[in-house]
Amino acid sequence: MENKTNKTTSGTNVQHVKQQNQQSASSQSGQYGTEFGSETSAQQVKQQNQKAEQGKQQNS
Repeated sequence: MENKTNKTTSGTNVQHVKQQNQQSASSQSGQYGTEFGSETSAQQVKQQNQKAEQGKQQNS
């Protein structure tokens, strides 16, 4: 029996998912590593970690 509605049993639109996957693969292949890395300030992260560590020491 052929699935004419183009949806899975859980209601997912198969064609829509295929289209999203194709767009994702063609537009940003393998750039996740640098996408978020460029927005991260190492100095800011160190400061946040230091504050968190100080907070732990005060609470214990």
